[in-house]
Amino acid sequence: MKIIREIYGRSDYAIIGALVEARTRVLDLGCGEGELLAWLKENKAVDGRGVELTGARVQRAIARGVSVYQGDLESALDDYPDRAFDYVILSQTLQETRDPRRVLRGMLRIGRRAIVAFPNFGHWRVRLAHLWTGRAPKTGLFPYDWYDSPNIHFLTVLDFEALAQKENWRVEHRIFLAGRRQENAMLNPPVLIFLAGRRQVRLLPNLMGEVAVFLVSNGAVKS
Repeated sequence: MKIIREIYGRSDYAIIGALVEARTRVLDLGCGEGELLAWLKENKAVDGRGVELTGARVQRAIARGVSVYQGDLESALDDYPDRAFDYVILSQTLQETRDPRRVLRGMLRIGRRAIVAFPNFGHWRVRLAHLWTGRAPKTGLFPYDWYDSPNIHFLTVLDFEALAQKENWRVEHRIFLAGRRQENAMLNPPVLIFLAGRRQVRLLPNLMGEVAVFLVSNGAVKS
């Protein structure tokens, strides 16, 4: 069993950090408070930019020393020319976008590669919750009631792979994670980077994986 390290308490950030090459151009869509961009800037010397909708998060990201502007990520894609970035990142936000396919197409227009991380709605706990309760499932991955959830598109690993095949995108890497994080209070600071409870899933990822991370490129365009 492979245990995945974390960045700022998130295993998906650690996976993304490993996928991004040093000294590249990076755009992080829905970048929050800029934690991942700050880590990439410090550890990979990337030329990073971010887009975030919430003003308070933008201010905190700028305070970290990263370049972030306030705006809607879906409309922001239209502001950039083709191939402006080496990597365009969208982590844990795809399911909240109004038009996911348009977003993904835009990411692969302005970036040589796209890194997408999302919660897997096909995980067995989600399936069991729906079957057992007969209601919209609530799990650790999907803790919201149906009427206040930010998630508007519920996709699975197989759904994403089917779309990639349909759109002729090349899947360069796929990583699946499961398990709960177990913080070590002895560490100071307690997050940043440390070993934790998430493990990499290799068998039956659509059933066993809680979080999926894909690195994709446009199959019609040479990198």
